[in-house]
Amino acid sequence: MEPGAGDGAPHYNENNGYRRPGAMSPASATDAAREADRIRPVLKRLWEQKKWDPATVRAALLHLGYEEGRTGSNGKPHGGTLMVRAMNSRFTDGREVTPEGALVGLRVHTDACVTAFVQKSNYEVTTNGPYPETGCFEPPAGH
Repeated sequence: MEPGAGDGAPHYNENNGYRRPGAMSPASATDAAREADRIRPVLKRLWEQKKWDPATVRAALLHLGYEEGRTGSNGKPHGGTLMVRAMNSRFTDGREVTPEGALVGLRVHTDACVTAFVQKSNYEVTTNGPYPETGCFEPPAGH
């Protein structure tokens, strides 16, 4: 069995590598923590006001001075560092459901992100390195 192989499935680490964020340098981790501290009170206020739709969350965070991230026609990032989108859908009771709420990804440096969400039940703000295929957002689980 591989070290750290979760439930012991063969090739667990290899198959789930895409779900591990990259490493952050100490300086980038410090900068990411500072940005997380700016975002946390905004999401707390929105959560208390029961406002967690992506448009409202995006507007509140843009007010902090972040620039909305854009992608070029090739899908590559093209300016801006803030991405706010709907929650990931999930299969529930035999159908695909997208919960109310917003996911937040802020690229602080090439090796550092602030990742957050706000939804009806709670909110959370964390820091992490980027994921290989999905940038600041944690990729959905595979098969």
